[in-house]
Amino acid sequence: MTSPQDPHTKLYSHINGQTPDLLDRLAVSELCKGWPVYRDASEWQNYRDLFTAEGAYVWTTWSGPRTVDEFISISKAGKEKGVFIMHRECGTLVELGKDRSRAIGKMKATITHRFRFSPSSSSNGAPATANGTNGSHHAHGHVPGEDEYEFDVDCDCRFIFFAEKNESTNNEWKARYVKLFYEKDKVVPVDGFTAPRFSKAELERIPTGYKYLGAAQARLGYEIDLDLPTASGELWDRMYGEMEKWLDGEKVDLFWEGKQ
Repeated sequence: MTSPQDPHTKLYSHINGQTPDLLDRLAVSELCKGWPVYRDASEWQNYRDLFTAEGAYVWTTWSGPRTVDEFISISKAGKEKGVFIMHRECGTLVELGKDRSRAIGKMKATITHRFRFSPSSSSNGAPATANGTNGSHHAHGHVPGEDEYEFDVDCDCRFIFFAEKNESTNNEWKARYVKLFYEKDKVVPVDGFTAPRFSKAELERIPTGYKYLGAAQARLGYEIDLDLPTASGELWDRMYGEMEKWLDGEKVDLFWEGKQ
């Protein structure tokens, strides 16, 4: 569960205020909602337009840190092989820095990854690779057999958009970084009855918050990033510290892989 302690040390513009603040926050909120709308529909030009032209990075369980262009390429390749991931936006609010050139978008969402496993799929706890350093995978597209389990893993999370306003492009808001808090997940049988079982060894390697999602993705050959913030703990605190640095105009460091 989440900590009862307020993770913020400061209060930023987040509701109400003057019209310019409202318009900036609305623009960033619209930016955040582009992820589920555009990526799920493979509207890649629109999706790419959410991000800065250079230096934009995203983090996910299966990709680790990737430039947005690398992320798009890997996403396209995965979809060609039958990878089916959807997102449900559950509410978005925005905090605006004092100089109104930086903002943090907080989008609550549920990630739904559809899987098909045969009963003979490995559950022997083969190691999930830490850090997602290369994002490679061996997800295979195939025609599902009658003996396969079809199931979803639903993961409740918060997408955090580190957004900035660019004066050189007519003060447009763009995302520089997108990193998620992974808060809780569960296995959902599509037919209401059947789903594979994951071994204790498979689940213990992956942080609580995305352990079922990570275990299922690891079975497909993905390298799972084990250094992502969850609903509490050290990385939860660290993430909020970086969010405040961003809003205060300071340099941030979100590249934590292998540094814990």
